[in-house]
Amino acid sequence: MMDIMNSGKAEFEFDRRHIKAILMNSMQDMLMASMDTSPTSIDWIFSELISHPKIMKKLQKELEQVVGINRMVEESDLEKFEYLEMITIDGFDIPKGSRVIVNTWAIGRDPEVWSEPEKFVPKLLPFGSGRRSCPGLQLGLTTLHLVLAQLVHCFDWELLNGMNPNDLDMTEKFILVMYRAEHARVIPTYRLNVY
Repeated sequence: MMDIMNSGKAEFEFDRRHIKAILMNSMQDMLMASMDTSPTSIDWIFSELISHPKIMKKLQKELEQVVGINRMVEESDLEKFEYLEMITIDGFDIPKGSRVIVNTWAIGRDPEVWSEPEKFVPKLLPFGSGRRSCPGLQLGLTTLHLVLAQLVHCFDWELLNGMNPNDLDMTEKFILVMYRAEHARVIPTYRLNVY
């Protein structure tokens, strides 16, 4: 147990109530951060996969090769996937082994996006960086990869009413995070030999 002692010399003295309030606020921040970011990321990634059926099939093939068709993906399988980790950005293929650096400084100061681009807003980095980075980073990424792998491995997906994947609405809607304005309506078909 931590013992709080007031020295009488500090400009602001604090006690257990202050520490409890800070800890409770931090816990609330972590819980709220985890509630939107992972599901929203999965929604965007899954929508991109639905829009690009060849990439979806390639990912399913990797999942079949690593896991097989007789069981579901487990967390211990995640380190074995290469294609699940890959990404294509705006039609640019990123060669295997490339180092990609996202210029968050430029993104956070783009006057086309932000009304006050030079104003300091410390929460622009999704996971932060340095010693104040998100403690849930690894949990968030593991959850994202595991859920995405399960959805792609366990089901084949088809857009409702025979909609063409190129017609999927990818309009953005900003609330707390950048949601898709219209959710995709899809039909899953179970594809594993596990019941």
